[in-house]
This record gives sequence, structure tokens and C-alpha cells, in this order.
Amino acid sequence: MAEDNGGEAGRLVAVELDPGSIGRSTADVEHERRIAIYDLVEDNRFVLPGHAAGEYRLHLAVRDNRLVFDIRDAEDRPLVLHLLSLTPLRRIVRDYFTICDSYYAAIRTATPSQIETIDMGRRGVHDEGSKLLMERLAGKIMVDFETARRLFTLVCALHWKG
Repeated sequence: MAEDNGGEAGRLVAVELDPGSIGRSTADVEHERRIAIYDLVEDNRFVLPGHAAGEYRLHLAVRDNRLVFDIRDAEDRPLVLHLLSLTPLRRIVRDYFTICDSYYAAIRTATPSQIETIDMGRRGVHDEGSKLLMERLAGKIMVDFETARRLFTLVCALHWKG
């Protein structure tokens, strides 16, 4: 659960991905990206320690091997910019893409039990990446696990280079 500021919780009201950071992607990746943004905006906990709780707009980008969290107020005025090294996330993102490739191939040809087994592995890797992202954001941005899961999906979407 996210920590709060004086009993109030912040939340994201908009999320944008930097078009220059997004590489070519498959229809499956595009679909996951749209769903993650929609789900994230619909239900999230997003608290900026040291800032009044409120509604935020998030602009995500990748620049110079760093994940850029450009956080703005509801009127799109800049509040804070957090840069995270992508290095600690690279292995888990690579593992996630590998298992996603297997999952998407299995959907087209495998039995339901095979698909379920691969999907359980995919969810496990996704959970691991979400926890790592929460750790990397600690002290900067407080999110609950479900918000971290959706953010991790977007980090993967930005990381994907086709």
C-alpha cells in the first residue's frame, strides 16, 4: 500500500509516453500499453513525498539510459523530475520480453494448460519487476503494488525497441 501525505492519497489523472522513446512494437505490445495506461489512470495510488496530495500527470520517457518520471500537476505544470538508471531493470525487462514472446506464440498454438503455465511464469516475472520498480522509486514516489504493476508494463513498453 502507498504511504500517504497527511491521510490523503495522490493519484494520476493522465499518463503520456514520450513518442521519441517508443520503438517499433507489435500489436500485442501496443495493446498492453493502451490497457496499462487506461487501467493506471482508472485506479492508482501515486504519492509524492514532500508535496501536497493531489492529482498528477505523468510523462514517461527514456533518455541517456535513464527512465524519466516527469511529474506535473493536474494543469500540466512541472512539479518534479526523477531520473532512474535503467541498468537495474534491464535483466528483468529482458526476461519479461522473453517469456512474453513465448506466451504470445503459445496463445496461437499451445494447449490451454501450456498457456496457463507460461502465463503463470509471465505474471511471476512481471511481479518481480513491479517490486523492483517500487524499490527504485522508494522515497521519491510512493505507489501501491497494482500501480507499480501498471507502471512496470509501461516501462517495458518504453524499453521495447522492436
